[in-house]
Amino acid sequence: MAMSAVGVIFSNINEDKIAELSRPRTMASIPFGGRYRLIDFTLSNMVNSGITTVGILTKNNYQSLMDHLGSGKDWDLARKAGGIILLPPYSDDSDSLYVNRLDALKGVTSFLKKRKEDYVVMADCDGVMRIDFSKVLQYHIEKNADITMVYHNETVVKQPYYMTFETNESGRIEEIAINPNVVGQTANVYSNIMIFNREFLLNIVMDAITHGYSSFGRDILTKNVKSLKLYGYRFDGYYAGMDSLLAYYKHSMELLNKDVRNELFGARDIYTKVRDSAPSKYGDEAKIRNSLVSDGCEIEGTVENSILFRGVKVAKGAIVRNSIIMQDTVIGENATVNCIITDKNVVIRDRRNLSGCETLPFFLPKGSMV
Repeated sequence: MAMSAVGVIFSNINEDKIAELSRPRTMASIPFGGRYRLIDFTLSNMVNSGITTVGILTKNNYQSLMDHLGSGKDWDLARKAGGIILLPPYSDDSDSLYVNRLDALKGVTSFLKKRKEDYVVMADCDGVMRIDFSKVLQYHIEKNADITMVYHNETVVKQPYYMTFETNESGRIEEIAINPNVVGQTANVYSNIMIFNREFLLNIVMDAITHGYSSFGRDILTKNVKSLKLYGYRFDGYYAGMDSLLAYYKHSMELLNKDVRNELFGARDIYTKVRDSAPSKYGDEAKIRNSLVSDGCEIEGTVENSILFRGVKVAKGAIVRNSIIMQDTVIGENATVNCIITDKNVVIRDRRNLSGCETLPFFLPKGSMV
């Protein structure tokens, strides 16, 4: 079905969960999978579902996000009408930055009022998945829902900020729990994606302003779970929630599994900024096993079970195992790294030996030298 929907993407929400990687950038522009950024998945899902206008809410540290998105042409969103619209972090009647989701939505009411689409697809950037929003919208319309919330069923392994809910046989949400203690249990975990009727969203945001509400989850969803028609849409595909550095490491490593790669990148493209780099160069003694190597790399050493971003250099005798090495990082001669995440432009000098472990990867910040 043709989508009469406008997209709204939150680029900064949830970034305190991976503070190490989001210090120099937004959550949306955290690099992932060798050549992508987290926003590429949310944005590509919208474009592949026929959404041609996407408002992106920024707050701070968004220079790298703007560099990455450019005019939007790599997502076919360089358009005279619509396309990518960067939304400022201020509300219409305030000169201070937004502090939460509801505050941010108050700031985009003028953008939403000007739109003509019937529906709004609202999403964060902390989930890597492939989802067809037109199917979710069809479900939303069939159920005559006020709000449709996408969720996945998972066994909860840690206690971060979570929203879980119970649904009845028809899919209607009967109970919402915010940050419940469900570690070790299987739960319906909210995937940070909602669909609204546009007019309805404007009404509840204006009502929240009138009543001085501060929390979208507590003041709007949980308080009105009986009176609003809230429905859950269960997503059963591959979902990677980035709620910690360990989760980022674990889900990155899952990309070395062919089945995961096929599900994420198979049927429809995930678009990203195109860079014209030279192909990677491999020396005579280079050994590569079960790794993703992006273009522009120079490898003379050994790389096993690792993800190398563009322009990485691995010198002679160097060994890289179980690691995520971001753009333009240099690994010196005879250095050994294991279970390491390096941000961009890191230099690991000759004969250094660095090791984390699979449950506690060692992180090196952007531009650091060891």
